[in-house]
Amino acid sequence: MNKSPEQAVTVLISRRVKSGHEVEFERLSRQLMAVAADFKGYLGAQLVQPSEEPGSEDGLYHVVLAFESHESLDLWQGSPARSLGLTALAPHIDGVSSIRHVSGLAHWFQPQNVLPLGQPPRWKVAFVTWLGICPTVYLMFLLLSLPLASWPLLARVGVITALVVVAMTWLVAPQLTRLFRPWLYAGSDGRMR
Repeated sequence: MNKSPEQAVTVLISRRVKSGHEVEFERLSRQLMAVAADFKGYLGAQLVQPSEEPGSEDGLYHVVLAFESHESLDLWQGSPARSLGLTALAPHIDGVSSIRHVSGLAHWFQPQNVLPLGQPPRWKVAFVTWLGICPTVYLMFLLLSLPLASWPLLARVGVITALVVVAMTWLVAPQLTRLFRPWLYAGSDGRMR
């Protein structure tokens, strides 16, 4: 039975890495993500280095990890394999890891370097996502339609969508988040509306 996107869960783990430990931390993190890939319900993972995120603090790494359900994530989080991996990472980490559970595209709209306020309503995330994706896709088509004209349709779509995802994740969405933050996180009590 296929899981709906609403059941999928994404975890954003932020860790500050000790200076001089970056290479070993990255190696161990990739190993741990490869181990997670063997677990039922695994959808994907990505290591985001500080240099990949505009305005990121030095030494602050993020891992985005997705599973098809809370149950499959719980199996991974309770596994001895994960415990061993975290034990191996521990000497390279400075301080405590920050872990946030988000759904869908909401991780694009979580403010960085502050305690999360929760998740914005899905309709707001959808609207701001569309505001970013529509012009980004349009620009990619303008720039790449002629150079890729001889490529098969699936290859063109693959290249354009990959570039849109990269642009949204590291360029467009962070800017839209800053611009629309008061509206996305409306409510003086910190709760989502």
